[in-house]
Amino acid sequence: MALADLLGILHPAIAVTFVFPVIGIVSYFAWQTRQRRLQTSDGGKSKIPPIVGNEHKRIGEWLCSAIVGLCLLGLAYPIGKNIIRKQIWNQNLFQVIFILLMFILAIVCLVLLLQAREKLWRGVFATLTGAALVILGCQEGVFRRTNEWYWSHYYIGITASLLIIFSVAILQDIYQDRSHRWRLIHTILNCIALLLFIGQGFTGSRDLLEIPLSWQESYIYQCNYSQKTCPTPNTQTPK
Repeated sequence: MALADLLGILHPAIAVTFVFPVIGIVSYFAWQTRQRRLQTSDGGKSKIPPIVGNEHKRIGEWLCSAIVGLCLLGLAYPIGKNIIRKQIWNQNLFQVIFILLMFILAIVCLVLLLQAREKLWRGVFATLTGAALVILGCQEGVFRRTNEWYWSHYYIGITASLLIIFSVAILQDIYQDRSHRWRLIHTILNCIALLLFIGQGFTGSRDLLEIPLSWQESYIYQCNYSQKTCPTPNTQTPK
């Protein structure tokens, strides 16, 4: 397997070995936190330790960082491959610099989002982080499957990432809102995101089957995907 192919499987490898297990951990702590809150709402006692709420918040922030990082990694591979293959720096150096700045912007704004406490700044950094992901996703080289957006690994992944970013941005509001409106919004958004991540397991597996190795590309990309046919190689019987 060539280096380009090894780099291509980093995204799914990290998703399977790290991100998806952390999703399970966060979901477990979320359920435990809810159960403890229900059990103690009427002054009762719960065997669930009070630390579960803090652990859910802490690991949830790790998960947000991991998901954004995984999203950036998944975008960096096709964008970088397209830049190198077409040597875009010779044609449009500004575009290359702009793309690099978008990657930096996403990382910096995510770090600042996790540190911010004021509502205004949380909104600003969450918006900038999400905008950077969307802008990078619009770059040439990214396979979006727009004709099947409802079953696209890209669109589902971007949507799930934006939901997680927004969920982290409203964490402070949850603790300050006694009406539990923000808590309900947080729960609904994360339930939707969880379903989307389950969908990512299916779409990611499908896409891995469709992406050829680098040495196979010249032949595979001649295939007609709509008719599901490939050119028959010209074979000659040796004399």
